[in-house]
Amino acid sequence: MPGATTIIDEILEWRTRRRAIILAHYYQDPEIQELADAVGDVLELARGANTFECEVIVLCGVRFMAEAVKLLNFQKTVLVPDAYAGCSLVDSCPAAAVRAFRRRNPEHVIVSYMNTSMEVKAESDILCTSQNAVTIVNSIPANEPILFLPDINLGNYVKARTGRKNMQIWQGACIIHATFAGRRLASARAEHPEALVAAHPECPADVLRMADFVGSSSSIVSWCATQEANAFIIVDESGVRHSLEKSCPGKGFFFINSESCNCCECPYMRMNSLEKLLTCLKNLEPQIEIEAHIRRRALVPLGRMLRVQ
Repeated sequence: MPGATTIIDEILEWRTRRRAIILAHYYQDPEIQELADAVGDVLELARGANTFECEVIVLCGVRFMAEAVKLLNFQKTVLVPDAYAGCSLVDSCPAAAVRAFRRRNPEHVIVSYMNTSMEVKAESDILCTSQNAVTIVNSIPANEPILFLPDINLGNYVKARTGRKNMQIWQGACIIHATFAGRRLASARAEHPEALVAAHPECPADVLRMADFVGSSSSIVSWCATQEANAFIIVDESGVRHSLEKSCPGKGFFFINSESCNCCECPYMRMNSLEKLLTCLKNLEPQIEIEAHIRRRALVPLGRMLRVQ
């Protein structure tokens, strides 16, 4: 484009031309977060998009997050830079399997984490986030059996916190959070004894037991900002470092590595790039579409969650 000298300049010019906003999850690369109009967790981004005057929304994250944005911003064009940016939790929980469970167990209340496909949300009774999952489960009458899906670690954490006995848990897991090891966290604590530990609830139970704080990426950022401590060990995807350092100047953050890749980066989240962001703004593709009947059904459990939290 005339006047554009760098890829960032081009992105900004196309954002203006398209009357677009850019939303970025915490797990995106810093250069994408810096370009974003808002950075956050999936639900806060989906809801926050309503506060902007725009025609196009680009969600830099993974596909289920873009679907959540489309669910709450149905009249807008919603784009995702890479249509193949998936999620192991979504893959672990196909809608057909959830429907089959429902047929066999019609008395169960199905509580679905936001990290599911739109089709699974449509099969659910109520949704939850990592931040409000305990509250959502506590809102369900104690005599009603629950199926919690799809994350086994978040489910086990919620079950322990609520004392819920009649709660079955799906066997899905995040390919990054599930492979953070307690032994690595213990080693990090020995190396940084002055540091407080903040962990995402998708981590295994032995990691969560050692944490001073357990919460969503957004709440980890907020918690670290309010603590007097100057050093923190973070057990979460490393993209959250950018927001932590912006929100907590002068504080130090130490990340432990996942056993699966000896890193703490989600390969799906990192499928996005400045080049793909520019291309999707130029071409208005890939677009996220949701069938109207699926949207109507998915809005029901979403609405139930929003009335509880």
